[in-house]
Amino acid sequence: MVGLKPPEVPPTAAMKFVSAGVAGCIADLCTFPLDTAKVRLQIQGEVRIPRSIGTVEYRGVLGTLSTMVRMEGPRSLYSGLVAGLQRQMSFASIRIGLYDSVKQLYTPKGAERTLPNIARNAIINCGELVTYDLIKDALLRAHLMTDNVPCHFVAAFGAGFCATVVASPVDVVKTRYMNAGPGQYRNVLSCFLALLMQDGLAGFYKGFIPSFLRLGSWNVVMFVSYEQLQRVAVLARPAQS
Repeated sequence: MVGLKPPEVPPTAAMKFVSAGVAGCIADLCTFPLDTAKVRLQIQGEVRIPRSIGTVEYRGVLGTLSTMVRMEGPRSLYSGLVAGLQRQMSFASIRIGLYDSVKQLYTPKGAERTLPNIARNAIINCGELVTYDLIKDALLRAHLMTDNVPCHFVAAFGAGFCATVVASPVDVVKTRYMNAGPGQYRNVLSCFLALLMQDGLAGFYKGFIPSFLRLGSWNVVMFVSYEQLQRVAVLARPAQS
């Protein structure tokens, strides 16, 4: 058996909250350079105002990482890491740590299966959390795997792929818009249309491979860590008399 066994007593909401934040930080530490490479590839080729002539050209994930290390030093791969960790301790704790608790509010007691009827305010949350939940549930119900690390790995990998597919267009537009110079785009819609005219539909999936490598590996590290941290927290809890 790989990893800790599922606890007989489920973890509390507080345990899930803390475990999710710590797991998100662990995942960021492992995958942050891939996120940096993804952003560089997504904004590459953008028509800037004013135009610059000395733009560095990046080729592929490894090429982008090696170019950054050569020209900017190894620290450039982790530029903005502190802000990323702060975001995970707050954002991941809420959206992942409290997911099960919120889902139970929409699930009738004793029901073997009801899908959560929750309005999602972010596409990526739906792509990650719901897909992970569905894949894991399907594997367990079909008795293909047990509730342990291999099952969590497969479910997280699938969730990362689905999240990348549905979120990539939004992510590319967001990255372009946030990195644009003053006056380059009037609003998000103008950024969307400019990208469509310049690169076509393929432009919305620019940097897809590094996005998938980053999001897929982030999901695997985060969910595997999250599941195990919950079980550690339950084992560490003093037994009630």
